Amino acid sequence: MASGSLVLLDTNMERGDRFDHPLIERYASRDMARLFSPRARHGVWRDLWICLAEAEEQLGFPVTKDQIVELRQHRDTFDWDRVAELERELRHDVMAHVHHYGELAPSAKPIIHLGATSCFVTDNGDLVIYREALRLLERRLAACVHNLTQFAKEWRSQPCLGYTHFQVAQPVTVGKRACLWAQDLALDLDEVRRVAKWLPFRGVKGTTGTQATFLLLAGGDHEKVRQIDRLVTEGMGFERSIPVSGQTYTRKIDWTIHQALSSIAQSASKFANDLRLLSHEGEIEEPSESKQIGSSAMAYKKNPMRCERVNSLARYVIEAANTSAHTAATQWLERTLDDSAIRRIALPESFLAIDGILMLIENVSQGLVVYPKVIEKKLAEQLPFLATEEILMAGVEAGGDRQDLHERVRVHSRAAAHAVKAEGRPNPLMELIAADPAFAAIKGRLPDLMQPSRFVGRCAEQVDAFVEHEAAPRLAGVDLGGMAGELRV
Repeated sequence: MASGSLVLLDTNMERGDRFDHPLIERYASRDMARLFSPRARHGVWRDLWICLAEAEEQLGFPVTKDQIVELRQHRDTFDWDRVAELERELRHDVMAHVHHYGELAPSAKPIIHLGATSCFVTDNGDLVIYREALRLLERRLAACVHNLTQFAKEWRSQPCLGYTHFQVAQPVTVGKRACLWAQDLALDLDEVRRVAKWLPFRGVKGTTGTQATFLLLAGGDHEKVRQIDRLVTEGMGFERSIPVSGQTYTRKIDWTIHQALSSIAQSASKFANDLRLLSHEGEIEEPSESKQIGSSAMAYKKNPMRCERVNSLARYVIEAANTSAHTAATQWLERTLDDSAIRRIALPESFLAIDGILMLIENVSQGLVVYPKVIEKKLAEQLPFLATEEILMAGVEAGGDRQDLHERVRVHSRAAAHAVKAEGRPNPLMELIAADPAFAAIKGRLPDLMQPSRFVGRCAEQVDAFVEHEAAPRLAGVDLGGMAGELRV
């Protein structure tokens, strides 16, 4: 991120007297928080300065091996109070770190940041961190897909009511529905992998992207300038750098990253909303701890608090992604600094929020509680209505008049619906049909026509195909060990 002064809190403040960011204190993992810590960020800056010095020395620029050795020796030494003091004096975060590094490595001080602009470390450093953060999210996504596919296999054949418009619809199976959630996250996994692999490096481009300073240092040798860009790009583990830049890399890259994060948030929120609806129906619940309190007043309550938290964090990420769109749209010419503050906030926070979201989904998906008896009871209550088409077709096959039978089914269905809704009675539709002489020829078949498995189509087979052909290839070779983070609240 670009240069700018930083107002630092008094380090002697009591914890209760300062703002603790919820994403750090409550939601994100320590691994993700560490990636966006000052030590990680400024450690990457020093890696970039070392890499630049090594490339410059290799190409004959005025840099010595001894200077590089000294830079390496002090790579991990930070005096944060001294950095803060320098920043208050210089009003420039990058130069504060340049001066501090130079104090630690005095012989290398003259060549630190040689030929570079602030965005050499801020932009390139951000890209290094974003790529690592994407790789962490990749593993978390894989763990969530794994859990959901395991759940789907276990419940592949359990019929349950389907819902469209949250109204009763043709039955599905519990496992098939879980595949809908897993499929969304699998698509997000594809996109995170694509972006992480595609992500370019800013490279060594100079103040306005012209590489003029490096051309001057290279004595007008254009090939040396091309080589220094290549050496630093490869030295930092990237396959390519962007071909042209202003002072910054194009902020379209941030938008691409933010879109991937927003996509995960969308999938997660869909999953969490579905679980909240099913929890209301009493069919499936998120796990809960033995001493977990649902309400301070209503002791009986068992609220879907983890899924609600997913929805809450997802809402933030979806909205935060728009800031990258606005930033990309409003950059002036070679650059403007109105991107700096928002990027320091929105991108790291979105990564932290998605990290927290995926830990929640991994936790929930690993411990989903299914209530088959409730599912079967609710299905049995609605199945007479859902079975009417099969009953109608069986009656026609047995010699009945289709139009006459259709009218009789319609009349009986209305009467049954009134009994259920207005009178609170059990669904009497099958009794009404069984007592109708027009259906006498198929009366004995009615119990068979009411079997739930007749109405779920290829749900179980679709689960098997999804697990084998979609999930398994995506998860092949992924180390899922040690991914579950501790949920602190």
